[in-house]
Amino acid sequence: MALSTVQCAIQTKRKNLVTASFELPGLKKEDIQIDLTNGQLTIAAESKVSSEHNENGYAVRERRFGKFSRTLQLPKGVKDEEIKASMDNGVLTVTFPKTGAETAPKKITIS
Repeated sequence: MALSTVQCAIQTKRKNLVTASFELPGLKKEDIQIDLTNGQLTIAAESKVSSEHNENGYAVRERRFGKFSRTLQLPKGVKDEEIKASMDNGVLTVTFPKTGAETAPKKITIS
């Protein structure tokens, strides 16, 4: 698996809940780290796969390594205990509440 091509989908299926899904086939939840720092949620994973077998009288050894990291800016006001994560069939799902309507950027005129 090439971890550089991890798919991420962010949805708001329910009115007050945001869901971020990450496709991480072949990884176990022990291989994934989720950190929250200054309102930024970081998902990181590392894959180390090694296999050995004999083929036509030759010893075949294959190794694959890869790292992945994705950072999401969370809405202001999301508390640590409101963030939930689950893993099912290689898909990591992280959910957190939507905190009110987003305000449009304010334009500043130059004087």
